[in-house]
Amino acid sequence: MTSDQEIYHCLIDQDAFNMVDGAFLHELDPYIQQMIQADHPEAKKDSFICSEHLVAYRLRKLNQMIHEDQHENKAINDKMTKTLSNDDYQIIDVSKKLEKTLTFGQRIADGVARFGGSWTFVISFVVIMVGWIILNVTHLFGSNFDPFPFILLNLFLSMVAAIQAPLVMMSQNRASSYDRMESQNDYHVNLKSEEEIRMLHYKVDHLIQEDQPNTMQIQKMQMEMLASINEQLSILMAEKEARDAQKTEQQ
Repeated sequence: MTSDQEIYHCLIDQDAFNMVDGAFLHELDPYIQQMIQADHPEAKKDSFICSEHLVAYRLRKLNQMIHEDQHENKAINDKMTKTLSNDDYQIIDVSKKLEKTLTFGQRIADGVARFGGSWTFVISFVVIMVGWIILNVTHLFGSNFDPFPFILLNLFLSMVAAIQAPLVMMSQNRASSYDRMESQNDYHVNLKSEEEIRMLHYKVDHLIQEDQPNTMQIQKMQMEMLASINEQLSILMAEKEARDAQKTEQQ
């Protein structure tokens, strides 16, 4: 190394270069310093490395960063696939499934419960009772088949209640079965959604903590390489202008 001419010898091949054609180890990224020192244990902080070999080490670092990111992303995707495939529960349409399994008696029970819980039933029943009472009290049309205290009407009401109550309970039992199946279905849907959200959080965290810093590091290395190229081009242009000026003076 001759400092008066600013000539330095590359650590890798010992070729001579100008100072602008390379860099010193202490100027480089710590990770690249470790890579160079691992290949060349004799390297020191003030050792010089030419641009050609420095670019090779930078590209090597970029390849390692890309490979690590790809490996980590593949691991995350495999974990998500495995997590989702572990739950083999098939989401079902509870209404359609129960509709297909309805028997004739269950359909009748549902119809009775649906009609018995409507205003149509209440109003029509009130009209029938009022008409029954008026007909037997006023002897309208000469009819008096159920005089006061309307024993036949009480018997009729008791029969309706006795028949209607089991049918309504049958329909309520089917509604309870529907609610149980719906709850089970919702549980599995929520479980799958929770697993997917957890994996998405993991991916976002990886993107923020790993991918984004790596991207910034890659951009930093690219800027350093571009700055080195620009500096070398500036020196070449200055040398060319100096030679052109010298030729002009000689002429």
